[in-house]
Amino acid sequence: MKQVIQNFKTGALYVDEVPAPALSRGMVLIENKFSLISAGTERSTVKVAKANLLGKARQRPDLVAQVIQNVRKEGLKATLEKVRTKLDTLKALGYSTSGRVVASMDTHHFFKPGHRVACAGQDYASHAEVICVPQNLVVKIPDNVSDEEASFTTLGAIAMQGVRQADPKLGETVCVIGLGLLGQITCQLLKANGCKVLGIDISGSLVELARSLGADDAVQRGDANLTALVNQFTNGYGFDSVIITAATSSNDPIELSAEITRKKGKVVAVGAIKLDVPRDPHFYRKELDLRLSCSYGPGRYDAEYEEKGIDYPYAYVRWTEQRNMESFLQLLAQGSIRIKPLITHTFDIAEAEKAYDIVTGKIQEPHIGILLHYPDNENKFIHTKVIQHTTAPQQHIEAGFIGAGSFAQSYLIPNVKNFGGRLRVVVTSKGITAQNVAQKFSFDSASSNSKDVIDNKEINTVFIATPHNSHALYVTEALKAGKNVFVEKPLAMNEEELEDVKACYMQQGGKLMVGFNRRFSPVAIALKQNFKGINEPLVMNYRVNAGFIPKDHWTQDEQTGGGRIIGEVCHFIDLMQYFTEALPQTVFAQCIHSANSLNKNDDNSVINIQFTNGSVGSIVYVATGDKALPKERLEIYGGGKIGVINDFRGGEWYSNNKMTRLKAEGKGHKQEVHAFLDAIKEGNPSPISFESIYATTKATLKILDSLHTGLPQQI
Repeated sequence: MKQVIQNFKTGALYVDEVPAPALSRGMVLIENKFSLISAGTERSTVKVAKANLLGKARQRPDLVAQVIQNVRKEGLKATLEKVRTKLDTLKALGYSTSGRVVASMDTHHFFKPGHRVACAGQDYASHAEVICVPQNLVVKIPDNVSDEEASFTTLGAIAMQGVRQADPKLGETVCVIGLGLLGQITCQLLKANGCKVLGIDISGSLVELARSLGADDAVQRGDANLTALVNQFTNGYGFDSVIITAATSSNDPIELSAEITRKKGKVVAVGAIKLDVPRDPHFYRKELDLRLSCSYGPGRYDAEYEEKGIDYPYAYVRWTEQRNMESFLQLLAQGSIRIKPLITHTFDIAEAEKAYDIVTGKIQEPHIGILLHYPDNENKFIHTKVIQHTTAPQQHIEAGFIGAGSFAQSYLIPNVKNFGGRLRVVVTSKGITAQNVAQKFSFDSASSNSKDVIDNKEINTVFIATPHNSHALYVTEALKAGKNVFVEKPLAMNEEELEDVKACYMQQGGKLMVGFNRRFSPVAIALKQNFKGINEPLVMNYRVNAGFIPKDHWTQDEQTGGGRIIGEVCHFIDLMQYFTEALPQTVFAQCIHSANSLNKNDDNSVINIQFTNGSVGSIVYVATGDKALPKERLEIYGGGKIGVINDFRGGEWYSNNKMTRLKAEGKGHKQEVHAFLDAIKEGNPSPISFESIYATTKATLKILDSLHTGLPQQI
């Protein structure tokens, strides 16, 4: 299918063929008819991508701070690799479309093939022939509303939320500062609400457009009579509310709004403006109410609502994102809003580059509403794209990847490639992501369908790096297909999944590896060699300053990520197994009981483990600490010796009253992948036995049981 793409590293913007997206639960698959280019928002996005590295840093100081913090944690080299991976990505543009439902897996069975729908959402409602959108960001289009008009629905919902924040009453005076696309729609919504509306903009043509679409009056910002006009318009009182829909780095809109708003009036910021709020004289003396409007409305940025499709109760949240979208379409159907005068250009998707030349000013041409049109194309639903045709002979490693996020791109794919493995097919749910990864690492093909890896007879090794809740399913499918399987941790999310994997492995055999990389780190290998010959139980103390992850992060979600015990503590149990050469036998865990709603209690736990050879280990896992302390420290005691791992940047060995420093850096990601691939090449067993992998996974699940029951658990 065709999609508008921007390379975030180079800034290049173009239309390309990418695999169509995959449909999943709670999503609706749609073929677009029209999509709206939001000139203000997308101009800013394109500008950031086109900037050089210093320019990007200036515009995103928050990300610069993250980079600096990561350097302290992981070192300069690892951080640079992460930054390169993040920058070298293909970005989807667009967030407001209209089209037809192709297929739906919405949980309410509300959308059927052929339904006309309007869609919202960055990275969902993109400028592409086919899109896959969460069910709460899709609404049906009334019969008497055209596809062109409906493609404005997201902008309409944004304008509507701004109006709702102003809460205007019948007959009130309202000023709209900024008469671009969003401002023009806002003026019309206010008129439909029975308000007296004045528009202000720096552009004379936009001022005239607002008047023609029903605003009671409009004036240019630089007009010498502006103050007199405001006084006349409001009978000298000032506006009941001011809605700012401008997009500017200037502080003028917020200062002007304070001057022209009546005492105890409201100022609502909708557009991307500078918010240097002057306390005196107006905001303080008038006791003005400053409000911010959050995009399309309640539900925005809430993963439960947007991604999981969980709606807010109608009686308690009357106007959500979806209900704002529906309401805007109803106003269009009633003729209360006029959209067609706002459409200045329509381009077929193949000509999208010209459209963006107008948006960015490369082509000087008056514009406001620019639409992209999607003609019929019988090839739009193809899920696979060949990136390169190769005739290389069969390799020992013919690899396919299911999932290719930043971790896979940083630690897995490069190490398969530098081992000499052939990269056959990469699969992600979004075709643009698969294509980006395929081009970056020279895969043969990109796809959005996992069967292109599982059913591919030429692929003998499958890497799984998807969200945690899909690991067990893909592992069993790949094993049944006779593949060697490497899956990122965890192996399974619950005991039922774990037993399914075990039954499949026992029946099918093959090589199965889980991404427990720490045992392959140079410092762990060095310490293991030093402990060789000490035939007595070990005492291990593992302190993990894990860092805070908010509850709404996908890894914390019980259904998707399973939480940090399942997703990360498994690493530490595996490393203890490596040193003891024994299996975990009993676990007992306790966590904090905090009244702070931000804290997830089991992210702050003390876990004690008894191993089958008599060794014991304690894991202190903390998310409420300070980032300045290195993340991990492991102390191992036994046979009159002590080994220490300091955040995998090195270690210490204590023996015969002497301390020796170990200079061995790295967490073992490269060594882990190479050990697995070497086992395939040489026909050796997998580097970690299935018995050990199974026991580690079972132990993490029993830790949760112990936390819930308050009792020790047998593994």
